[in-house]
Amino acid sequence: MPTVSVKRDLLFHALGRTYTDEEFDELCFEFGLELDEITSEKDIISREQGDTKAEGASDVILYKIDVPANRYDLLCLEGLVRGLQVFKQKMEAPRYRRVSPARGEPQRLVITEETAAVRPHAVAAVLRNITFTLERYDSFIELQEKLHQNVCRKRTLVAIGTHDLDTISGPFTYTAKPPGDIRFKPLNQAKEYTAQELMSLYKTDSHLRHYLHIIEDKPVYPVIYDSNGIVLSMPPIINGDHSKITLNTKNVFIECTATDLTKAKIVLDMMVTMFCEYCEEPFTVEEAEVVYPDGRTCRYPELAYRKETLSADFINRKVGISESTEHIAQLLTKMCLRSEVMSDGEQIEVEIPPTRSDVIHACDIMEDAAMAYGFNNIPRTTPRTYTVANQLPLNKLSELLRQDLAAAGFTEALTFALCSQEDIADKLLKNISETRACHISNPKTAEFQVARTTLLSGLLKTVAANRKMPLPLRLFEISDVVLKDGTKDVGARNNRRLCAVYYNKSPGFEVIHGLMDRVMQLLEVKPGQGDGYHIQAADDSTFFPGRCAEIFACGKSIGRLGVLHPDVINRFELTMPCSALDIDIEPFL
Repeated sequence: MPTVSVKRDLLFHALGRTYTDEEFDELCFEFGLELDEITSEKDIISREQGDTKAEGASDVILYKIDVPANRYDLLCLEGLVRGLQVFKQKMEAPRYRRVSPARGEPQRLVITEETAAVRPHAVAAVLRNITFTLERYDSFIELQEKLHQNVCRKRTLVAIGTHDLDTISGPFTYTAKPPGDIRFKPLNQAKEYTAQELMSLYKTDSHLRHYLHIIEDKPVYPVIYDSNGIVLSMPPIINGDHSKITLNTKNVFIECTATDLTKAKIVLDMMVTMFCEYCEEPFTVEEAEVVYPDGRTCRYPELAYRKETLSADFINRKVGISESTEHIAQLLTKMCLRSEVMSDGEQIEVEIPPTRSDVIHACDIMEDAAMAYGFNNIPRTTPRTYTVANQLPLNKLSELLRQDLAAAGFTEALTFALCSQEDIADKLLKNISETRACHISNPKTAEFQVARTTLLSGLLKTVAANRKMPLPLRLFEISDVVLKDGTKDVGARNNRRLCAVYYNKSPGFEVIHGLMDRVMQLLEVKPGQGDGYHIQAADDSTFFPGRCAEIFACGKSIGRLGVLHPDVINRFELTMPCSALDIDIEPFL
């Protein structure tokens, strides 16, 4: 869930009253949000970088509020306050209007056919006669960043550009050119750069380097010019410095370039609806005209209202309440969904505003009705159907094994299901292509790049973190690994495995071998060929040559045990020998 940080005093001023922390926490819960943390900028810096770095930082109290991922209208102070005020019935939900310019034609954005190779879509709008304060300006910039990280999928789907309209002149042209042909002064830089130079410059930028991959391998880069050839932006990387907005900006030109037109419309609607209240004529947005390569023209923002019809009985049955049609309509209106009872007295007509792109189906409306009613107010009822609960056989087996492995003197560890490629490949002397690993497409950190294919690396990292503990270290884990599997509808499957390690001054192969014998005894598998279990010598790069055995049970291979290779020991920053057991327990169900 996205987290929105707002200054407490600013929030209370906008809400028109002061709350205690407990009261505001309760209000958030009633509205379907969660007050995650009460902190300050100074506390955050002190916690992350130390007290020295925190000197001089602000002591202003911040509320960190968890917002549902699909509620883009709550990602800024303005939307949050508006939603809470409507919920508390302090104001009616505003009606957003698209208007034509007071004088002349709408601003025009012309898309050329060259953009089809990179980002083919664009939408635009104008916030006319807007008044910024420092707090409003900061909120405006922060909303862009929140949308970029959320619905825009780190600018891969949509990139937002905001410009001071008084510093540029239309019509604007959205085109794509070879990087060597694009030259401009980017935001907050002192000189001009070509697009190629910018890509090199921003490779070390902590913020922008994450977006370079979106276009750096493309033959042409997208760029927006005004009628005088001034560069407004090179989406999705950086805006031009010439058109940057300031506290003195009165007219804002907003453009969104995209690979997904639907998402671009949503993002534009969010940007303009959240801040049009600061325009001279509140809740109005000046339209802009977009001309497509085939000659079609469209006017944005759409600010489309749509209506849905559903019955009060549907909501009552799904939520588990018995409210009148009129009361349900009132509940929905509190959630910014204007609702009216239709002539038959049973159906409710619900108007979905452009700010509520999360409402897709009747069940979304039902959920809002439940929220407005109050989850704690829904009466507890006994389920109408009865079933006999039972533990999954795999989980039951896992739990029984855990208890007996602990009784055998081993300590259970619980490690991360995600790890780095290095952990499951290089450190174990394997090739990543042979591991059948599922890769995370946009990992937040190098530590979580793939889903683990073995429990061994996690246990060895745990040993490394506990090297100062008295020897020997006996650890085990029984958990799932994730393996690619083309026969599954999702392309991968979970596999429950048991892994144990013994770390001491001597390898302790006999200890691990004894543990395997105990596990087989618990599983009632006798030694021997055929239906029993046996081991035979095997070669595995993770284990020391000649000290590795493959385990067979009921006629098939279930895992390996042995003494780990010294290179594996060194790569996990260990200094003592270590033996390991790794088996699949699913065949024993």
